[in-house]
Amino acid sequence: MTAGEAAMTVALANSLFLSMSPDAARGKVVLFLALSLAPFAVVSPLIGPVIDRMKGGRRLVVCLAAAGRAIVTLLMIGRIDSLTLFPLAFAAMVLSKTYSISKSALVPTVVKSDSDLVEANSRLGLLAGVVGFAVAVPAGLLQLISDSAPLFLAIVFFIGAVVSATQLPRGERVSQAPPTQAERDELHSPRLLRASRTMWLMRGVVGFMFFHLAFWLRDQKAGTLWFGFAVGLSTLATMAGNALSPMLRRKLHEETMMLSALLALTICGFVTTYVGGVTGGVILAATVNCSAAICRLAFESVVQSDAPDANRARAFAVFETQNQLAWVLAGLLPVLFRIPGDVGFALIGIATALGMLIFIMWGRFSIRIQGGRAIGLGRRPRRG
Repeated sequence: MTAGEAAMTVALANSLFLSMSPDAARGKVVLFLALSLAPFAVVSPLIGPVIDRMKGGRRLVVCLAAAGRAIVTLLMIGRIDSLTLFPLAFAAMVLSKTYSISKSALVPTVVKSDSDLVEANSRLGLLAGVVGFAVAVPAGLLQLISDSAPLFLAIVFFIGAVVSATQLPRGERVSQAPPTQAERDELHSPRLLRASRTMWLMRGVVGFMFFHLAFWLRDQKAGTLWFGFAVGLSTLATMAGNALSPMLRRKLHEETMMLSALLALTICGFVTTYVGGVTGGVILAATVNCSAAICRLAFESVVQSDAPDANRARAFAVFETQNQLAWVLAGLLPVLFRIPGDVGFALIGIATALGMLIFIMWGRFSIRIQGGRAIGLGRRPRRG
């Protein structure tokens, strides 16, 4: 699936849908942010529960999502510069989110214990990054022949994903009954809520930093080149965060991993505020993405271990919608308002410092209200 998405992205690089540059009008960027929320409006209320309850389990959902991507990509051929690309792109995004949620819900079924979740998610993240880089080269060469040529490569990969998905664990379909009170309590446990709120903050920081850097660098010398370098370095930083997380998990709990990511980002935010300059902004952007990757893997592990097994996809759908909303709302700030570079860096340091303080206070409060039992820092019994 990752290879197919990478090839499709290259094919759409010059299309009406993805031709937006950092110099685009702010109104168009606002429209883009609004459109990025549209797939989640479908995924959260509809797709999540369907994934959990579909006969055939989550494996079938992955197969259908991959097959759907192949069909949608086939329909895109010859429509790269047509307005009909928009509904097809929307369908592709919905299917992509459906696959992503199904994948996250399936991970616990292929690991021996909850302690292996971070490493499993890390491998998936690293594999996605490596495959994306590897496929971009042949897809880029095919685009020299035609804008639609990489789409044929994407179709081949999506069909391959259908075949590979048949080897996944079948999973289970839960009953059609509404969630029990116990399941609702699990979804609102202090540990799960604290992790989700921290992930909101991290996603918001990522969205803010991306658009802040994009618009601020417009006024800097060689701003476009610097922005491209920042995006490339941030991609490598995300892969570094994915690689580093399993090593951190062997020494730290998921909550401590998230707290450490907040601390690193707070320090870097205040240091780059003092240092300033384009170089500082690029370094902060890389730190943001590395910290967000560590936080994301810890968060996914918490959801996969603590959320009710029968409603795990629904939980991921809800949390992903909330995270995307945080990314959009925070990203709107530098789009709507002109923020100086060092002021933006300071805002990131302040936001993560406050997040770190709330994280610690929430953990202590959770312990206190449970009469001394560390539910905020504890975990459910391990499997296997």
